[in-house]
Amino acid sequence: MARWAPDTKERLREAAMQLFAERGFEATTVPDIVERAGVTRRTFFRHFADKREVFFSGDEIPRLAARMLADAPADMSPFSIAWTGLQALAADRFEPRRDEIAAARRVIDAEPALRERDLQKQADLRAVLVEGYLARGVESLHARVVAGVAVEVLQTALERWADDGSGAPLREHLERVRREMAAVLG
Repeated sequence: MARWAPDTKERLREAAMQLFAERGFEATTVPDIVERAGVTRRTFFRHFADKREVFFSGDEIPRLAARMLADAPADMSPFSIAWTGLQALAADRFEPRRDEIAAARRVIDAEPALRERDLQKQADLRAVLVEGYLARGVESLHARVVAGVAVEVLQTALERWADDGSGAPLREHLERVRREMAAVLG
């Protein structure tokens, strides 16, 4: 079995996603994944703590958000910073992986334990945004509201984008969700 191939983590992720789609998340075991990927069980655990982490490990969005907040011009409004970041994420991180993300969303949406972990991931991002806004001198309630809105815009747009058969880019979904939220709050 291959052990140290440079693409091992991606092979494991691809094997897991194929099996989740074929059998469902609960019915797929780590031994099934490693057999499909052609690696050892030990290799799997070198890359992932458990099979849920196939979806959630290596999430660099909170780190990118913290950097974006720290590097943004001092006079830039809190939501403008978030909006610029969402647009960049859409183009650079999500759009090139549309099929993979849509498949992952379907599995996550069908599995309560994964939905719970996804909600925790959203809460973690919200906390990073709040912390970054506070460090910029944004008032606490304002920081919490803007962070919450930014995360909700992203999550709602991602869900719509993953379900959209027309192929509309994520940026269009972000803009549509932003307009709809503004109308609701208006």
